[in-house]
Order: sequence, then structure tokens, then C-alpha cells
Amino acid sequence: MQDLSQFSMLDLFRLEADTQTAVLSAGVLAIEELEHSPAAIESMMRAAHSLKGAARIIGVEPAVRVAHAMEEVFVAAGKGAFTVRPEHADVLLAGSDFLGSIARADDALIPDGPWTERANQLVARLAAVLVAPASSPASSPASSPAVPAAFPPAAFESADRVVRVSADSLNRLVGLAGESLIESRQLRPFIDGLLALRSTQVKLCNTIAALEERHDRGDREAAASQAAMLATLRDQADTVLSGLTRHCEEFEGFAGRNEDLSSRLHHEVLTSRMRPLADGIRGFPRMVRDVSRSLGKQVRLDVRGDQTGVDRDILEKLEAPLSHLIRNALDHGIEPPDRREAAGKSPAGTILLEARHRAGMLQITITDDGAGIDIGHIRARALALGLVAHQVADRLTEAELLEFLFLPGFSTKHVVTEISGRGVGLDVVQTMAKAVGGSVRVTTQPGRQTVFTLQVPITMSVIRALLVDIGGEPYAFPLTRIDQILSCSHADIRTLEGRQYVDRDGVSIGLVLAAQVLDLELPPAPAVGESLPVVVISDRGQQFGMIVSGFLGERDLDVRPLDPRLGKVPDISSASLLENGNPVLIVDVDDLVRSIDGLLSGRHLTRVEFARMAERARRRKRVLVVDDSITVRELERHLLQSRGFEVDVAVDGMDGWNAIRSGQYDLVVSDVDMPRLDGIGLVSLIKADPVRRGIPIVIVSYKDREEDRLRGLEAGANRYLTKNSFHDETFLHTIIDLIGEPTG
Repeated sequence: MQDLSQFSMLDLFRLEADTQTAVLSAGVLAIEELEHSPAAIESMMRAAHSLKGAARIIGVEPAVRVAHAMEEVFVAAGKGAFTVRPEHADVLLAGSDFLGSIARADDALIPDGPWTERANQLVARLAAVLVAPASSPASSPASSPAVPAAFPPAAFESADRVVRVSADSLNRLVGLAGESLIESRQLRPFIDGLLALRSTQVKLCNTIAALEERHDRGDREAAASQAAMLATLRDQADTVLSGLTRHCEEFEGFAGRNEDLSSRLHHEVLTSRMRPLADGIRGFPRMVRDVSRSLGKQVRLDVRGDQTGVDRDILEKLEAPLSHLIRNALDHGIEPPDRREAAGKSPAGTILLEARHRAGMLQITITDDGAGIDIGHIRARALALGLVAHQVADRLTEAELLEFLFLPGFSTKHVVTEISGRGVGLDVVQTMAKAVGGSVRVTTQPGRQTVFTLQVPITMSVIRALLVDIGGEPYAFPLTRIDQILSCSHADIRTLEGRQYVDRDGVSIGLVLAAQVLDLELPPAPAVGESLPVVVISDRGQQFGMIVSGFLGERDLDVRPLDPRLGKVPDISSASLLENGNPVLIVDVDDLVRSIDGLLSGRHLTRVEFARMAERARRRKRVLVVDDSITVRELERHLLQSRGFEVDVAVDGMDGWNAIRSGQYDLVVSDVDMPRLDGIGLVSLIKADPVRRGIPIVIVSYKDREEDRLRGLEAGANRYLTKNSFHDETFLHTIIDLIGEPTG
């Protein structure tokens, strides 16, 4: 039964309203799709009746009147005296929205307040539904097709008994269950110690037996007293061995039961955090209905796998990205009815949202049967925004061009509307996926469909990881972020331009020492013929192989956040505990890839400290370029290097800040919109640092509005340029104006 003692009556009414309005909305949408099932009508009638009773108990009279009017409509439909038609959906949805809004309102109990007038209007509209002449004969409930709604009422009426637990309490419970599991696992080493002790005791008994045998072969009379002592010693050793064996067996059984119990406890606690995906997407059918109507389109949402379980923390993060993807499909993907008919399609489009568990991850695909994505238009838009040079744009593949869609501010719409054109949306999806260790990708078939695939962990509390030895310490790589593991011999490795590679399946994978990336003591050189264990990781098309000291096996690890006072630890995301209680660090694969990219770019290989100012003046000036677009980043690097500057690159603001803290730079060039840490945040960090606040900063952004320029300058940037400055000498002139010639 439910533990609701901590809730007030108003809180209970709000909980009731959340549940019952979801049933009402799902049922009305089913009616709009001509799905007049008796079960749907019955569930809506009961939902309206329940809301009426709950509102009457706490005295919300406007809600009582609206719920009663809706109930009358559904009662008449249930008796076959009236047919609820799709054209009635607007007023019924308005009633559901009213009940949901008044439940959340602070002024709901004020008599004769604004809610009273709204209720009067809705009651009148609902009454008009009942007296409106039917455009078609009323069909009896028995003859109505029993087609399920997009979200069946049963989905909201679980038979499971529920106890509401606060998020903080549940998080603590998860932590305690994890600690219990770890403590139980520590019994195994203790058992191993007992077994080793028993083995020693066996050896002692064998030694005593050997002494007795040797004594028997000697002078019995001279060693009579020794024989008695040996006999006593043997009896005692046998007794100890027998007792130790018995206790080992009992303790081993106890340890096994304890570990099994702790594992089941831990699993059950994690299960308590799981919610069906349907809980996070209940509003999507209504959103599709409203947005498609505003766009003059006919679109149906088909949801499959809505009962797929997902951690509630992940579920909370999914709503906004999935909403962006569906709105994107509505606006960019599905064509208007006349265009669809001209193309030989049904006038009504379909958006399919499908969820399933796959390889320990939650995979969600959103497929629309629209016009697909115009690759040529993306190329032209990228050129227009100055994100890529003409000579580079012509060589980009379809997959590379589709990646532009995820750039902050990138939009294929020229006109800003309520739905799109602001350049926000898909970058939010990618940022969310990266933040939880997932990924998003897009494929398209022109004229047929577009498919977005979002893959995120099912839970963030436990991960399956590969443990490796790096510099004598264990590190954990999440299995979902490992491309493959290799065992390479010296014959497999080739060297090109000072870098080492290994070929696998026709792909060249760059090799680096994991100890060097993590700034640890380098291991001794391997012997000739010795195999090298390699972990292959990738991000945004960059793939690298990290040479480690050894593989330690797979583990299920309870994820523990690092102390927030540490800030962002480079290359590390979190920590966990092993069976013996020792800590293990969980690597941040995205950060690792950026660190490797910086290492190969020479950033960490040029830490030369010059003692005299004369030597410092004679060296080439060093510039850090920070931009998440590889095209823009390489273009800026080329322009600066061709002028004579020494250039390092960073792939986002966080990577740039790590570089600045570990190197010396004369100037920083930064974009604004970047994942993890944007350009404004990077400028603020630099200017707040007493050691580095004097470094000149140039912001180069595609945003050319005056308010954007002022925002960058107010944060502390010395100059604010648009990316059109690459087409003339403005960019280089600005750099030289701030720090002079490369060697001056």
C-alpha cells in the first residue's frame, strides 16, 4: 500500500491530477485517431469521476464543475447515446489541460477567482458538445473497434504497490546497497586466507607425521619422552585442522549466502530506480498532435517499447532531447499533405519512436517517413555560415556533413519560428548524450526517411567496465566506450612521421602509451616478442589505441562521484571500489581522446622553461586555438602556422582550459558555442586566474549580433571577430596587433 503520510491533501490532489489527466489526454488522442474502444471511454469516465471527487474533497469548485462536465460527455458516449468525434478533441483536451493547470496553481482555492470564469467557459463548451447534432450515426460501444491508444490507459494503472521515496533517500539507499555488496565481496579474500591457513596446517601435520616416522626408526628407549610429545603435538594439530576445516566450510557457505543476498539487495534497489520510458514521454502524443496541426500537417506518433526500463535520472534527462528530435522531425522531416500525395505517399506522416535494451545500453530510435535530409543544402549552409572552406566542403562525405547538424547554432532554416530556426536543438541532444556517456547519430534516405539513434546507459549507478593496469594502478574503462581490445606484437606496429600505428580491418589506429596520457611514470620498455595490450577508444571520428600494462578483467562497478572540491579532474570521470576495498578511477573517454589529440599535436611535448627573458623574446610566439569544429580549428591553425606562429589546438572549452593550465601561451583564439565549457566560460576562467589573466583572447564566432559581441567583450575578450574574417586579412591582423609578429 502507498505511504502517503508525508503529503498534504493538496499534494495528493496534484498527484491524482497528474495521473488522471494523463489518462484523459491519452484517451482523447485515441478518439481523435478514430479509436472508439469501450475500454478507452470507460477509463476516461473513471478518470474524470476520480478527479471530480478529489477536487470536491479539497474544495476546488471550478475543477469539480469541469470534471463533472467531462464525465457527462463520457457517460453519454459509454451508453451509446452520443459519439465522441475527432472534432471534439480540442475542447476535451482543453478540459484536461485546465484540470492539470488548476491542480498546480497556488490560487486554486480562491473563491470566484480567475479559475471560476475559465471553468464557466469550459463547462459551456462541453455542454455544447453533448447537444451538437451528430454528423454520423452513433455507434454502439459493442461495434466500436477496440484499437489500443498510443498509450493505453492500462499503462498508467499499474497493479504494483508503490511506496513513494524521496530522491535523496533513494540515492543513499543505492549507496548503502553498493557498500553492502562491496563488504560482502571482501569476505572472499578472507576465505582465501583461511584456506591458506588450513593448507599451512596440513603441512604442519605432515611434518609431524614425518618426525614420528623418523623417530620410529631410531632408539625407542632413548626417545620415549619425545615420542609422547610428538603424539600429543599430532593430536593437537589434527584437532586444529579438523576444526579449521569445519569453520572454513561453514564460513564459505555464509560468505556465499551473504554475497548472494547483497547482490539481490543491490539489484532490487537499482530496480527501484527504474521507470518505464512511458513515464517520461506521456506528453509526446499531445505535442505531436498540437505541433502538426499548427504546421498544417497530418502526423501520427507510433511508440514501441514504451515499457522499457530506464534509470529515473536518465529518464529526466531524456525528455528535452527526445522532444527536440520529434519537433525536428515534425518541422524538417514530414512534408505537408499535398507534397506527400504528389510524391506518392499517404497524406499523413508517421514518426516512430522505438526503445529497447541493447548491449547494456538504452537505444532509442526516432524515424520519420518524410523527405529526408538534403545533403547539398547542409553543405551550402555550412559554407554560408563560414564553418568550412569551399575546397574542404567539396571533399566532405555524407556522414561528415551530417555532423554539422549537431553544431551549436547550426540550422537549415532561414526563418525563425516557434518551432525552429534558432539554431538550438540537435546540439542539446548531443550534449546530453555525451554528458551521460552515450552517443547520437543520424542517417537519412532522401525522399524516404530520417533516423536519429540515441544510445545512453540504462543506469548511471552501475557500469560494466574493463579493468586495466596502468603504471601499477587499476583504471576502469566503461565497456560501452571501448571500440575493441587488441594484443599487438612489435611486428604489428609501424611508424609513420614519428607516430606509431597498428592496422586492424583496414583502419590505421594511432598508438599512445596510456601512462604518458595520464602523466604517470612510464613503464619499462617491453621485451622483444612481448605482446602489448591495447584499449581502442574513439570520439567524434577520432580513434586511438592506448597501450596499457595489462588487462585485469571485467567488473560491475558502483559509480561514485568525485569530491566536487577537486573540480574537473582531467581524463577522469568518477571512481569506484574493488572487491578488496581498494579505489579504482573510472576514465573519461571523451577527455582522454582530447588529451591524446593534444599530445599528438605536440602540446605536452614542448614544456621548455626559459630562464632568461632574452631567450623568451627570441622564441616563436605560441597560440592556442579552441574550437569544437575540426574544420574551423584546422583552418585557424593553418592560417597562423603559415604566418609563423606556433599553434596548439583544443577541441572544446574544457580541453582548452586544461591546456592553458599545463602550458604557456601568448594568445588564445576561442569559439563561443562548444560542449562541456563554452567560450564565454573559458574567457571567464582565464580572466579570473591571477597568473593567466594577462593572456590576450580573441573570440571568433559565427554570431554577428551586437549583443553577442558585447557579451564576449564584457566577459574579458580583447577582440570579437566573426568567422567571415577568415576570407581577408582581418583575423591575422588582429593577432599581430595584439602580440606582434611571431618572433618579435
